[in-house]
Amino acid sequence: MVRVSLQKIFSMNGYDDPEPMTQRNFEHISSEIERKSGISISGTTIRRLSRGEFNRLPQIATLNAIANYFDCKTWQEYKSSLKSMNADATDTVEVADAIPKIEDNDNYASKRTQRIKLSPKWMSLLIAPIIILGYYIYLKSHERKNFENASFSGHKTTGNDLPNTVVFRFDIDKVRADSFFIQQSWDKNRRVRIHKNHYTITDIYYEPGYHIAKLIADDSVIKTFDINIATDKWVFYANENKTAYGTEYINTKSFLKGGSLAITKEELLESGVDLSPEKMFLYSYFPSKHAISGDNFTLKTRVRMKEVTNNRCPYIAVEVYGQRFFMLIKSTGKGCANLASLWFGEKAINGQEADLSSVAYDVKEWADLELNVRNKHVTIKINDHEAFSTTYQRSLNMITGLSFISNGLCEVDHVSLVGSNGKTFYQNNFNQSSID
Repeated sequence: MVRVSLQKIFSMNGYDDPEPMTQRNFEHISSEIERKSGISISGTTIRRLSRGEFNRLPQIATLNAIANYFDCKTWQEYKSSLKSMNADATDTVEVADAIPKIEDNDNYASKRTQRIKLSPKWMSLLIAPIIILGYYIYLKSHERKNFENASFSGHKTTGNDLPNTVVFRFDIDKVRADSFFIQQSWDKNRRVRIHKNHYTITDIYYEPGYHIAKLIADDSVIKTFDINIATDKWVFYANENKTAYGTEYINTKSFLKGGSLAITKEELLESGVDLSPEKMFLYSYFPSKHAISGDNFTLKTRVRMKEVTNNRCPYIAVEVYGQRFFMLIKSTGKGCANLASLWFGEKAINGQEADLSSVAYDVKEWADLELNVRNKHVTIKINDHEAFSTTYQRSLNMITGLSFISNGLCEVDHVSLVGSNGKTFYQNNFNQSSID
C-alpha cells in the first residue's frame, strides 16, 4: 500500500513511470510532501519505499506525511478512506446474502442465501451516484485553496534579548482551509491557532537560535520566514523537558573557570534553578553572522561533565545548528549506549535501533571529540579513534550556532569550529581573562 500510494504521488507530479526517476526527482517529491504535510521525508527514503525496500512498516511520521498528501490527517484515516471506497464499489455490483434466487414455479432451489446479477439498467442506476460522489471527492481534494494569496511576516520586539516576543503579521482571508496555525519553530507543540479577519498575533521565544516560523493551513505549510535570535556570547539555561519549554536562565559572573568554559552548582542555586527533577543544562553560542557551510566544516573540542545529581546514565551532547537542519552527537557510558543518539541533516540514528556503543564513553572523564564534515559525509573521532561515519542528503545551509548539552554540568577545555574555506565560526582555549 505504501508503494502504491507513493506511485500515485509520483503520477500527480508528472512522473507516470518511476523507473527512470533520478535522485533530483525524488528530492522534488520530498519537497512536495513536506510542503503539504510539514513533515520531512528524505528523497532517499522515498526512493527506497517506492521500490518496496523495507523489512518493516515505516515510521508513523512517514506514513502520516503520505496520508497528509491525500488530505487525510493520519495513515489510519487514509487506509479507512480507501477501504470505504472499495466497499462502496463492491456494493454496486453485488447484492449480498439477503435475497434468495427465485427458480421455476416460485420454488427456492436452495435455502442458502445467494447473490444475483443485476441487469444493465439497475447497474447504471447504482453506479451513477457512486461516480458522482467520487468526482465530488476528487474535486474537493484538488480544489484551489489559494495558498499563494497568503502573506506572512514578523519582527522581534527586543533585539536579541531573552525571552523575546515576536510580532507575527499575516493575511489568510483569501485562503481556503478549515483551520490555520502559526508554528514558531520545528516543534509542533508550539502551534498557535489563528483566524480569518485577524492579522496580528504575538508569541514568545524563550531560547536563542535560528528559528523557522511556519504559517500552516490545515496540515500544509504554506509560508515560512526565518527568525534569528543571536547571542554573540555564551548563554546558559536549564530545561526539565525540552518540549515543555520550562526554560530557567543561569547567571554567572564569569564562565572562565580553571582554563575551562564551565558553571558551578552554586551558580545554579543562586539563579533559582530547582535541582530536584533531573534537567538538561545547555551552554549555547549563536553569532549574528553566518559564514560557514553546515556541510563542510571541522569541529574539535575537549569536554567532560560533572554530575549535579546522581544520574543513572549521565550524557553529553554536542549540537551544531544550521539554518535548516542540525547535527547532534549524544554520548553516554557504554552501559547506557541504548540512550546514545546521532542526528545529521534528515538522518536520525538512535541507540535503541542501532549499535552506537562506538560513540559511548565515560563522559565524566576528559575526552577529545572531532566532527569532520565534507560534502555531507560525516566522520566522528573520539580520543583520536574513528568511532562512526555516515552520509546524509538534506543540507544544513549555513551554521548558526553551537551547544553543549548534558544532564550534568559540562566543562569545555577548548573548542574550535572552522569551515573548509578556512573561516572560523568559533575558536577558544578558555585561558584568557576576557572571552567573547
